[in-house]
Amino acid sequence: MSASPKSPPRIITRGDDLRREVLAWRANGLKVGLVPTMGALHAGHLSLVERSNAECQRTVATIFVNPTQFGPTEDFGRYPRNLEQDVALLAGADLVFAPSVEEIYPTGHATFVEVDGVSRQWEGAIRPTHFRGVATVVLKLFNLAPVDVAYFGQKDYQQTVVIRQMVADLNVPIEIRVCPTVRELDGLALSSRNAYLSPDERRRALVLSRSLRHAKDLIAAGQRDPKSVTTAMKSLFSETAGVTLDYAALVDPDTIEEVNQLRGRVVAIVAARVGATRLIDNEIIEVGS
Repeated sequence: MSASPKSPPRIITRGDDLRREVLAWRANGLKVGLVPTMGALHAGHLSLVERSNAECQRTVATIFVNPTQFGPTEDFGRYPRNLEQDVALLAGADLVFAPSVEEIYPTGHATFVEVDGVSRQWEGAIRPTHFRGVATVVLKLFNLAPVDVAYFGQKDYQQTVVIRQMVADLNVPIEIRVCPTVRELDGLALSSRNAYLSPDERRRALVLSRSLRHAKDLIAAGQRDPKSVTTAMKSLFSETAGVTLDYAALVDPDTIEEVNQLRGRVVAIVAARVGATRLIDNEIIEVGS
């Protein structure tokens, strides 16, 4: 589907207005895509908008820094916010939904979504309330914007598994499309939190993508013992000063459970603190025969 040049997107702040717009588009036979973001946009977010534009006739992007997915000691207060700059970057979208916290969580809000199983390990173990907040806000966005397709980035791999599980379990009639991670030329996965890194920390942060490539190379060379691969990944972190590893693992792409044998497809996942900044990354690996 070819995309004609678009004018700057309109900004909507009320959920009822958003739902009305999306339902009107769909009533006219238009396919609608949704790109949920927390702002602080980079090329990774924009690649999701481009994918939506290629597959849909209308694209909605949301900008909302969701307080319920931040823990009490996390960076909600200092998370980068620049709505004017973000909207300028979203020239390819038709609508931008930029609600207040009060619009999403009005006084008396008391309902949250818990996705058991796939939300309990890894990020869920380290950030116990994180996926509850993610699932809740995503379901609310899906209800406010009943689109055809929603686009998410692979970089937050466990998040995509949680959202797929929620959509399946709650019979949400929206297709979930996961798009490849966008990286800098040196391999660093694009993240809004990269802005926190000093030049030296940014150099050290390359250990995340380097460990993933190392895992992929070992498996391509015939290594079939997952513990040997993860040990090799962890050793790279132990050799990098100023970086504290949270986890490095090879997991099943559907269940997020750590694998005990290498076959088919696995996902190498890592999370680490570089200075005061916490980063995550992953790589989907096809295991040869």
